[in-house]
Amino acid sequence: MPFQTEYPDLKCDISNQGVLTITLSRPQKRNALSNDVLSHLAEILEEASLDSSVKSAVIYGGESMFAAGADLHEMSSQQSIETWLNPRPKLWQRIDQFEKPLIAAVNGYALGAGLELVLLCDVVVAGEGTLFGLPEITLGLMPGAGGTQRLARTVGKSLANQMVLTGQPISAQKALNSGLISEVTIAQNTLNKAQEIATTIAQRAPLAVRAAKTSLKSVPNGTLGQGLVMERQLFSLLAETQDRAEGIQAFLDKRKATFKGK
Repeated sequence: MPFQTEYPDLKCDISNQGVLTITLSRPQKRNALSNDVLSHLAEILEEASLDSSVKSAVIYGGESMFAAGADLHEMSSQQSIETWLNPRPKLWQRIDQFEKPLIAAVNGYALGAGLELVLLCDVVVAGEGTLFGLPEITLGLMPGAGGTQRLARTVGKSLANQMVLTGQPISAQKALNSGLISEVTIAQNTLNKAQEIATTIAQRAPLAVRAAKTSLKSVPNGTLGQGLVMERQLFSLLAETQDRAEGIQAFLDKRKATFKGK
């Protein structure tokens, strides 16, 4: 069974339903996202992309925290040239290229790079009391891994400006109201709820899920007209799949469809 190897900073497990759960495991550093953590996460997701047994993935930080941000000890020694040449942007890009559904299970706080990781996820479940923020401005910095760009596209101009320019976090309920997350639950149930959503997705036709995610991710990058063209092209491509025929026939036969990813 794949994904059983424990990295020093990440733990992986896969369910019988094909849900890969990746747990951030740097409690002494409040799950700070160092380059090593991001590299290991990218490696796991790239492996999962190629493994047909993985249908969806969940990223979890624990009951008390998700991630406090970047590793400031790692960052503090870097000057302009080192920052420019840092592999970190490519690591974020590799994570963003994961083609299967990615669900975040967030408790405690998701700050700085922690929130930027949340913004790469397709669905976000948060525990009550969770805080989401980009506090970089309080350190003489600004978000540098998509925080300004993805947050503004997710919650809108005014709230994104407030969060970035003040550095103050927002509550889980405000995050829900703004569209940053999709569910709020008690902290003890956050992981279970995220895995439940991931399991539901895992039962759907894999090619249809992949096509739908591709279409959804294109929304911020073009006009409505361009998006509608892409959507129709992907919709049409699915007409050639066995799963589409199976899904329609199962509905007509009043039985559960058996999807094979073909």
